[in-house]
Amino acid sequence: MAACTASTYLSCTQFHAALGPPRQAQAFKRRFLGMPARHSRVKPESCPKEKRMRFAPRPIKAATSEDTSSSVSKDFDEVLGDLKEKWDSVENKSTLLVYGGGALAALWLSSTVVSAINSVPLLPKVMELIGLGYALWFTYRYLLFKESRKELAADAEELKQKITGSKDD
Repeated sequence: MAACTASTYLSCTQFHAALGPPRQAQAFKRRFLGMPARHSRVKPESCPKEKRMRFAPRPIKAATSEDTSSSVSKDFDEVLGDLKEKWDSVENKSTLLVYGGGALAALWLSSTVVSAINSVPLLPKVMELIGLGYALWFTYRYLLFKESRKELAADAEELKQKITGSKDD
């Protein structure tokens, strides 16, 4: 109403009576059409200079230190050397490649099965509930009490020994 002068008071009241204030009409139209609301920007000239927030750009320092690059190259060389050493110590390289290929094929197949299950409408929620129930049971059974944590650690160590074939003392 503040925008209406005395000479246009009648036309403004007719406009407001017909459509309501312009901002309310726009908000209704956006809500009705499901469109997101647009927020008007405040122009810098309309704010007092002391209330304007100005941020200084942060200086960016590039990590070009020779120490950093040399430590990364040392780590890379060390890992690469360990991999070469392990590969040379393997006797049946073909068996290892077959097992690796089988593991990749199993991973691909399990991904395909999971995506097929995920496309069934109600099944993903049921699977989430089953997973939640199992996680709760596992927590209660193995992680909640000290004795059961020791039992879990012993089982994990036994499984590790079966897989690696060595006994760590």
